[in-house]
Order: sequence, then structure tokens, then C-alpha cells
Amino acid sequence: MDSPQNLIRQAYAAFNARDIPAVLATLHPQVRWARAWEGDYATGHDEVQRYWRRQSQELEAHVEPTRISELTDGRLEVTVHQVVKDKQGKLVFEGPVKHLYTLRDGLLQQMDIGQV
Repeated sequence: MDSPQNLIRQAYAAFNARDIPAVLATLHPQVRWARAWEGDYATGHDEVQRYWRRQSQELEAHVEPTRISELTDGRLEVTVHQVVKDKQGKLVFEGPVKHLYTLRDGLLQQMDIGQV
């Protein structure tokens, strides 16, 4: 089994490459993924995939982990540098974002967004 840090790096690399099947391979089948721009969660692989496809029609995001640490409750805290542009290339957001991951069975089971 890969380390949690390697799993995180694989997930972000696949996301940035828009390799959705590779990202889904890092996610637990019952994943809960925070919908940053819509609120609530996308639940399960199919709903997460639909959410990403819908977002990619309007936005282009690139997310690089800059720090990965394990919290005392077992979650992973990942500080990322995120750049989001609209489809015309206009900058929508650039800056640090905190992602919090709960792992289950060696996969990412939940992603939450926190304050930096």
C-alpha cells in the first residue's frame, strides 16, 4: 500500500493532468468530495465525476500541494497553491487553500476545504 502522502501526490498529479480515472482510483467508492463552488458534497465516484466535468466546462484549475501533514485525528491536511481561470483565461482565484482528507481502506474517503 502506498503511503498517504504518495496517495495525495498521485491524486493531485492525476487531477492536474485531467486523468479522471486515475483520480477516481485514489478515492474510496463512497467518497464525499466538497463542492467548493456549489456547497455541500458530491458523493460516490459517479457524482464526483459529474461535478468535475460540470466545473471543467466553466473553469480550469491547477492545484499543487505545498505541504502535507497528518493531524492528531488521523486526517491529512494539505496546503495547496491553487490557480483557477475561466475558459477565456481570466484569473478567478490564485492563492493558498487548505484541503483536509479523511482516509478509509487506504483511499481518500472525504475531502473538506479549510481556512489557511
